[in-house]
Amino acid sequence: MNFTANRNVLRWIIIAFAVVITALILWNTYGFFQQLKESERKNMTEYKTAIEDFNNQSLNAEMGSLGTIVTQNNTIIPLIEVNFKGEMKARNLPEYVKNDSVALTKLVKEYEQLNPPLEISYQGKPYQTIYYGESPIITKMKYFPMALLLILVLFGAVIWFFYRSTKASEQNKLWAGMAKESAHQIGTPLSSLVGWTTLLRETNVDPSYIVEMEKDIVRLQTITERFSKIGSIPTLSEMDIVDQTEKAVHYISSRSSKLVDFTVDLPSQPIMVKLNEQLYAWVIENLIKNGIDAMKGKGAMKIYLRADAHKVFITVTDTGKGIPKSQWNQVFTPGFTTKKRGWGLGLSLAHRIIKDYHKGNIRVSGSKKDLGTTFEIALSKLK
Repeated sequence: MNFTANRNVLRWIIIAFAVVITALILWNTYGFFQQLKESERKNMTEYKTAIEDFNNQSLNAEMGSLGTIVTQNNTIIPLIEVNFKGEMKARNLPEYVKNDSVALTKLVKEYEQLNPPLEISYQGKPYQTIYYGESPIITKMKYFPMALLLILVLFGAVIWFFYRSTKASEQNKLWAGMAKESAHQIGTPLSSLVGWTTLLRETNVDPSYIVEMEKDIVRLQTITERFSKIGSIPTLSEMDIVDQTEKAVHYISSRSSKLVDFTVDLPSQPIMVKLNEQLYAWVIENLIKNGIDAMKGKGAMKIYLRADAHKVFITVTDTGKGIPKSQWNQVFTPGFTTKKRGWGLGLSLAHRIIKDYHKGNIRVSGSKKDLGTTFEIALSKLK
């Protein structure tokens, strides 16, 4: 059994232990609650007996005195005494309730549902009925299990969020490590290619071939630099986002199928933002590539840029198969993909580049089945 399996077993043991402890606490609380209720029932039975003895104190002076003491000692349990004339007398209730006949009538009905009324007779005839509620401690005890469960739920939520954040941190470190390692691995043959192009210039090879090779080398250098920036804080510079967007779209559109129709709607005036040129271009290219994949290489792509007083909004719209609304937030989760091939890293990296590095926002602003999807990027303008 490996370390991960051991950790999972330990986690389940802790969860099971917590459940057992919680069940025991709730069971003991319920038992204590029932004991308190039974004790109050006995107290009220004694109270009833004391009232009867008090009413018959002429027959037994000693019992009458004891009845007086018992009735006076009941200072906790709220009750309402209703005599045979319908007159009501309340004890252990606020003064404003004692003087409100409507409130007392309402309480009589509530108490009747809560506890069986106690009938008091005098000289063999019904004389008085006692309706009683629950003492403050009983009332508080009712909410104790709910409070305990709430605390446990909150505690569990804290543990869950801690676990998720730890797991996300581990994933981020893994992706960053893979990206940096990829950049390192690409760097070695790339250096060799630069050397080979230098040698080829000294031969009789067609110069146009070398120019094309150098373009691909520059592209590989850009990719290497992008990967090397993952996991570290990139440098942001003041740039015209209109120009940068146009460059990124032109690069990918010039290398895409002619079956994809590109529409680019950009302002004529420059808009300055804090930007990392390479990472921003990576995001635009990634969104366009995802759109082309969703359209299976045939359809229309529209890139639109607009701005208000404070923000710049860039939308990338395709005419692909669309994304179900339930997955709009999931598409930015590392590892999530709807494609048969791929690691599901593109959109998660785009999300990190825009949100973490550029302090902006990226979201699915709209999508309909078989009609297409629109992604929106929002960045802050420079004043």
